[in-house]
Amino acid sequence: MARYIKREMADLNGTGKKQAYYRMQTWRKLSYEEFIDKCTFPGSGVSRSMMQAVLATVAEALPRFMAMGYSVRIDGLGTFNAKLGVRKDKSQDTFEENEQKRNAKSIEVNGIGFRADKELIYKTDRECDLERGGVSRLRISKYSFEQRMELAKRYVEQHPFMRIMDYVALTGLSRTTASIELRKLSEHPDSGIAPDGRGSHRVYVKRQENRS
Repeated sequence: MARYIKREMADLNGTGKKQAYYRMQTWRKLSYEEFIDKCTFPGSGVSRSMMQAVLATVAEALPRFMAMGYSVRIDGLGTFNAKLGVRKDKSQDTFEENEQKRNAKSIEVNGIGFRADKELIYKTDRECDLERGGVSRLRISKYSFEQRMELAKRYVEQHPFMRIMDYVALTGLSRTTASIELRKLSEHPDSGIAPDGRGSHRVYVKRQENRS
């Protein structure tokens, strides 16, 4: 039986209401070997070697076809496609007229997109027997949004970059809330900060003002 956790969200839109969302409580990660064992039980009609061969074939074929520009759909599972980005040692692109043209060598596959099949979602929901697992309350910062924005602006003026955990230490927010708020701050015209990097390597730096 699975458990769900009710988590409190930050009121980033200023509605004055405490928002909530739900997530599944994860016990642990099921290993590759355990997954195969559970799928090839006696009477399943699928041998261990057969399943290993199929999974290995799929794992080998997926990257090959995605690298060719295909979006690969597997019925009952979902659709896979490659995501591109600028290599970490290269600067990010803009649309400035005098910008140097990007060489294809500086572009890399930096992620895989996956869109779950509706049938996969339906079957998971049908199999799911949920029970309440508890409540996770939001860590409330002692600073207002405007004060937190000023703290972030001051930090990037004094340091080369700011990580999510640096913002957590500054504001007292949880990591999840800090991550969401930093993305919002980086879009705010008065925050003075801008994102740099992607995924787990993303940090926030002092925004460079456009000079005419």
